[in-house]
Amino acid sequence: MIKISPSVLASDFSVLGAEAARMEASGADYLHLDVMDGRFVPNITFGAPVIKSIRNKTKLIFDVHLMIDEPLKYIEDFKNAGADIITFHVESSSPAAETVEKIVACGCKAGVSIKPKTAAEEVFPLLDKLSMVLVMTVEPGFGGQSFMPETMQKIKTLRREIERRGLSVDIQVDGGINEKTVETAAAAGANVFVAGSAVFGAADASKAIADLRSLAEKAY
Repeated sequence: MIKISPSVLASDFSVLGAEAARMEASGADYLHLDVMDGRFVPNITFGAPVIKSIRNKTKLIFDVHLMIDEPLKYIEDFKNAGADIITFHVESSSPAAETVEKIVACGCKAGVSIKPKTAAEEVFPLLDKLSMVLVMTVEPGFGGQSFMPETMQKIKTLRREIERRGLSVDIQVDGGINEKTVETAAAAGANVFVAGSAVFGAADASKAIADLRSLAEKAY
């Protein structure tokens, strides 16, 4: 099933609650919340208190992407803030299997993300416990970067392994997703699409989301 997850990195942070509500009204499936700590990636965004402050502004699924060095320490904080899906990086310093178990034990869906240079096979040992794998199609840390087509092979590899095992695991892509790239990612096997400026920067967010969904569905 195709899902669109607008990234709040491209939103107006001064009215974040209203922006979240606007995405719900525009037909989004998830709201993608990028948490950066200035250590794992060279940028800082926001933490659990900001997420908690907008939780009552929308019923959208909160798709929280932890780009932080020690995610295991903070799983409960993000669960309590209202996260529904918690995705962390396999390249972080926390033990991956233990972090996945913590997320699931807290009642959230677990996701693992890989950077562009990390092999898809790194997440194979975790697949049975995951709800989603996030393949970064840009280097994590900043919005507005260009889509890296060479990452599509990893999506194909993951989709083959997921199907081989008979699992129900979403593959999410994040980075440079727009009307020109969404078809490429969907054809490779991705079904959850993080879009920042392509949605928040559009004159009509509803149309932008509908167009992305339609293009992905045709290619998937």
